[in-house]
Amino acid sequence: MRRMWMGGVVRGAFYGALCSALWGAPSAWAGYAYALWGDLKYPPGFAHFDYVNPQAPKRGELRLVSNLRVSTFDKYNPFTIKGNAPAYLANLMFDSLLAGSLDETGSGYGLLAEQVEVAPDGLSATFLLRKEARFHDGLPVLAADVKYSYDMLIGPFSSPGFKTALEDVVGLDVLEPRRLRYRFKKPNRELPLTVGGLPVFSRAWGAENGQPKPFDQIVTDIPIGSGPYTIGPVRFGKDITYVRDPNYWAKDLNVRVGTANFDRITVKIYRDNTARLEALKAGEFDLMRFFSAGDWARRVNGKRFASGELVKGEFRHRLPSGFQSYVLNTRRDKLKDIRVRQALGLAIDFEWMNRQMFYNAYQRVNGLFGNTDCQASGPPGPEEVALMAPYRNSIAPAAFGPMALSPRTDGENSLRANLRQAQALLQAAGWTIQDGKLRNARGEAMVLEYLDSNETGARVVSPWARNLEKLGIELSFRPVDFALYQQRLQKFEFDITSIAFQGTHNPGQEFADLFGSKAAVTEDSGNYAGVANPAVDALVTDMTAAKTKADLLPACRALDRVISHGYYLVPQWTAGTHRMVFNDKRLARPAVTPPYSQGETWAMDSWWAR
Repeated sequence: MRRMWMGGVVRGAFYGALCSALWGAPSAWAGYAYALWGDLKYPPGFAHFDYVNPQAPKRGELRLVSNLRVSTFDKYNPFTIKGNAPAYLANLMFDSLLAGSLDETGSGYGLLAEQVEVAPDGLSATFLLRKEARFHDGLPVLAADVKYSYDMLIGPFSSPGFKTALEDVVGLDVLEPRRLRYRFKKPNRELPLTVGGLPVFSRAWGAENGQPKPFDQIVTDIPIGSGPYTIGPVRFGKDITYVRDPNYWAKDLNVRVGTANFDRITVKIYRDNTARLEALKAGEFDLMRFFSAGDWARRVNGKRFASGELVKGEFRHRLPSGFQSYVLNTRRDKLKDIRVRQALGLAIDFEWMNRQMFYNAYQRVNGLFGNTDCQASGPPGPEEVALMAPYRNSIAPAAFGPMALSPRTDGENSLRANLRQAQALLQAAGWTIQDGKLRNARGEAMVLEYLDSNETGARVVSPWARNLEKLGIELSFRPVDFALYQQRLQKFEFDITSIAFQGTHNPGQEFADLFGSKAAVTEDSGNYAGVANPAVDALVTDMTAAKTKADLLPACRALDRVISHGYYLVPQWTAGTHRMVFNDKRLARPAVTPPYSQGETWAMDSWWAR
């Protein structure tokens, strides 16, 4: 779910020596790129990424639908807290110091920066900007612009996720007009790539009479970035067209060759899923990603599919499975007891849902790090136990045993047995059936509200609610418009909601935003569950301080165990493919599908018009 934009760089960082030529301090290593653990796929001077077509023509238009749940936009500043910016604006309009590739993880190659150096003690990262780097207004990208961008992103008006990710950054020093240095509180393998992935914008953005405005007052001012696209025709609040900058400074740079091939990218907004689907069938746009198994199996059809104009494509990837989940807000008194939370999860019958509702399209989510080396399994190893042991009083005892697995209802398992276990847990927590309702010792009924911004979500929640009813629990479905939904999430005013958390191969400081104690009491943070546990805080610190992958794996696996056995989340489901419909008569794509692409963003990045 990351709400924070981190440019094209795969999240993560590097600690230690790397790469090629030396510059700056004699004992420091420097180079054209950084890798998390020192392994880079592409050598110095590489021509282009393997998954692009370097001869792709620059022409035509890509028309697609917004990937956001909002049905409008009211600002052009994607970094501030208030309001909603158009979809994809940050990706298309802002470059960063480093750019990631879509066929490896934890790497960053020079984009705005031509060289990057990490000090021998790991306490700083120095970047040298390219002379040719230019903003959309033609002015050079200078170190002072990078500092201004950093200062705004950690300021009071930007998303708190930036502050969390950059918590261990002491500051940014402008050393020369094109040379800057980030300073860190402590060695952290993640930070050089984290700061290298921050968006960079001009000091002139929103300025009046040469003076900058407060960042929250930069609302509808056209962004001055250095990315491949600028804003073109707009129906404000409805549709937006991004126009390729013919003078884009990096069009011949190796990390940009074969990308940004469309002259125009138009993003259309529709009021709901039904309107989007009908518009697709009518030929109003060219590409749409599908998240509904029911839509994909039963509703993606019609004459344009029969003629071959529209094609259904399933593109397999190697992305982390993420941890899409029902989030239980432990700030609520009824959800503070771990036994209650575990009981709620036991009432999910995923196998029935997958068979009857999802056309067997999904697999169950297990833990935070599915499809990565960080995924915990079986009993903890001695390194994991050593990290958890000092916090034994803050960790569920079961976390020191076999890894938690989502309950099943197939084979020798059954929903009936799961509900019996749930009933025993609730009774142990002081909840018993009184007058047909589950009540505590004070006679309060177990009534919970599920908050959603989409009325169609009731269909998926209903089977869970029916099973909970057998336990005497009332789960009511509360749909609200997205603006109110967003506001309630920001203030943590909900019992249960659903969040699609993106996974990562290289977990780090962002998990302090998702599960850290400080984030638990910070409005608009990503800690929706309200986790405030010293063991979690310590394990996140252990992850970010890891100097080798061998140090990282015990820490992230231990975190996986502590969160999973804390039952803060009820795991949902995941798929190993991107499901997309595209217009085969208008769009062409490279022969190679990059394994770590994010679906429609791959199309915007590397496809082209026929």
